[in-house]
Amino acid sequence: MPEGHTIHRYARLHRKALADRNLRVWSPQGRFDDGASDIDGRRLEDVEAAGKHLFYRWSGNRTLHVHLGLFGRFRLHNGEAPLPTDGTRLAMSDGSVTLYLSGPNNCELIDPAEEDSIRDRLGPDPLANGRSADRFIANLAGRRIPIGAALLDQKVVAGVGNVYRAEVLFKERIHPAIPAHSIGERDTERLWRRITDELRRGERSGRIITVEPDEIGVPSRRDLRRDERLYVYKRDGDPCRRCGTPIESTDLPARTIWFCPHCQAR
Repeated sequence: MPEGHTIHRYARLHRKALADRNLRVWSPQGRFDDGASDIDGRRLEDVEAAGKHLFYRWSGNRTLHVHLGLFGRFRLHNGEAPLPTDGTRLAMSDGSVTLYLSGPNNCELIDPAEEDSIRDRLGPDPLANGRSADRFIANLAGRRIPIGAALLDQKVVAGVGNVYRAEVLFKERIHPAIPAHSIGERDTERLWRRITDELRRGERSGRIITVEPDEIGVPSRRDLRRDERLYVYKRDGDPCRRCGTPIESTDLPARTIWFCPHCQAR
């Protein structure tokens, strides 16, 4: 499932490509015919991201809600677009730029109350509310579950997924099984800053790269090979990039998380 940096990047790119234009909107698959016909020909006014949710604002006070889930995918085409696939739920185009959406969990027109309900379920979003450390601190302080589980709870923090939770905990030297409430306010604030910084970097680049280049002996992140970009994620048994201890994994909650038992000692 795309993490928050990808969703915010989509919002920025889609806003740049299609906002302030009247768009043709249709549903090649047919499953969104009614919604597509409602916004067909309307002006796309803005695109906003909140955690892993996207909100497309249309003239006439219409809001399109998209949640990609595990299988959702966007394809943006400049110039003449290829024919959409049979699974394309939504298409929108101004004639020169075309956006296809396939396989989302949610693709629906919602009213303000429904949007409020979605947003009320979300914790602070580091990319939308970068100064909301207090909410994050309060959310962790009230939870006795492992920090590795808490970071995947979108009510605690919106937008963090399986890759980032493993990487930020490694970089902050926090064992994933430590109870969330026991970390302490100072370290929780540092963790919030780390999450914010990593997500911002990922939003700009379009990829998750957490390794510091000098630790690999290369001049910049652009020089890192694909297998050098992460510290612990999916590196079971491989030596830790900092201490050489084999990376281990455990399930929290029903999702595998990777960690270094030395650098992240309890």
